[in-house]
Amino acid sequence: MEPRIYFVSCMQETKFFYSIRDPILKIIKGSVCMGIISYVKEEIQVIRERDPAIKSNMEVFLYPSFQAILRYRVAHKLYRKKHYFLARWVSQRAARKTGIEIHPGATIGKGLFIDHGSGVIIGETAELGNNVTLYQGVTLGGTGKEHGKRHPTLKDNVMVSAGAKVLGSFTIGENSKIGAGSVVLKEVPPNCTVVGVPGRIVKRENQRIPRMDLDQVHLPDPISSDILKLQNDNLWMRRKIEELEEIICKFHQEEKIG
Repeated sequence: MEPRIYFVSCMQETKFFYSIRDPILKIIKGSVCMGIISYVKEEIQVIRERDPAIKSNMEVFLYPSFQAILRYRVAHKLYRKKHYFLARWVSQRAARKTGIEIHPGATIGKGLFIDHGSGVIIGETAELGNNVTLYQGVTLGGTGKEHGKRHPTLKDNVMVSAGAKVLGSFTIGENSKIGAGSVVLKEVPPNCTVVGVPGRIVKRENQRIPRMDLDQVHLPDPISSDILKLQNDNLWMRRKIEELEEIICKFHQEEKIG
């Protein structure tokens, strides 16, 4: 690149930066900056509750989820004030740095925890309640066939395990779990577990699942349950057949004696 062209390019980038700097700083110096201390405290508590790997509070600043959610809060403020380009600029920079892509139009409550985070995608019209937990590779997306509200709504205390996909405009009820690798395409009632492709709902006796229950492994498996039921039914039938055979044998013996 020629020096003159390079100089002009740098000047244009500098001019662009200063043109967007003032709106961003105005937002940051407002409510976001005022709430940064409380946000950091909340995030430290959330990560300490849900990630046993953390050893000190300072590690929180290294977590991709901390950086991504902080930038989302800024981008969301810009989005609500209709600074759409600036909002996307902030969110896309965050996505490149953290591997977590959160559309600035998404609505997210308090206590969101994204563990590891790489490959997580949250769509524009997604709505997340309080204390939601997402693991790496999770997609909260649309089906590509809808307009308006296109993405899912996750109520309070929902956990979505690694690699799961929740696609479409429907609700995942409070305290529900989505198993690793599941593909959920329809509504899930509260206090349920979903596993498989496509996702199958497994009710846990309608009991409330504790918020701190983050077990991704020991989830109900409907296929295994069905197989076990068939095995038990088969065993019961074999016993009944053996009993009938014994009765028939006794009957024949009595006939011979008679």
